[in-house]
Formats: sequence, C-alpha cells, structure tokens
Amino acid sequence: MRKPRDFDAEVKALNDKARQLKERKLHQLGELVVATGADALPVEQLAGLLLAGVENKEPVAKESWRKLGAAFFQDAGRIAGGVRDGAGGTASGSGGSASA
Repeated sequence: MRKPRDFDAEVKALNDKARQLKERKLHQLGELVVATGADALPVEQLAGLLLAGVENKEPVAKESWRKLGAAFFQDAGRIAGGVRDGAGGTASGSGGSASA
C-alpha cells in the first residue's frame, strides 16, 4: 500500500523555497546597487531613475542599457576572477555596429 502524500508539508516546503528565493533576489538587488555605486545617490533620485527606466518604452534606449549592463558584468567578472589573459575577451569586432 502506498504512503499517502502530505500535501500540507509539500505546500509549506514550496512556500519556504519561494520565500528564500525572494530574499535572495532582494539581497542580490542590494548588492547590485552597491556594486554600481548607485548607493551614493539620494534614495529619491535612485527611485526616480529606476521608475524612468521602467517607464521608458524606447527599444534603442533599452538595448543601450542592456549592452552597458552586460559590459559591467563582464568587467566585474574579470575583476572577481582576476586577469586570465591579455588576449581580450570581447567579441565586439565580429559583426557589431559602430556607434556614431
């Protein structure tokens, strides 16, 4: 005979996992604010900047922000991991567009 499932325990475990994920996300967002230096901004200015970014619907601006963010994380990874080699780790010369 099969053992009956404890749905209450499963729901509790899922809720605990969801809470942990939310806490981790919040912690990572705080780390991002500090890593970018945005913690030096007044709270009102930072909130306004974030709201303007969320409200902006221009794909060109969002792509520009994405590229800037990707470069930030790539540089942060190099700093955290140390300098691996001097051969250059970017693929910008292989089909990118020039900025004018």
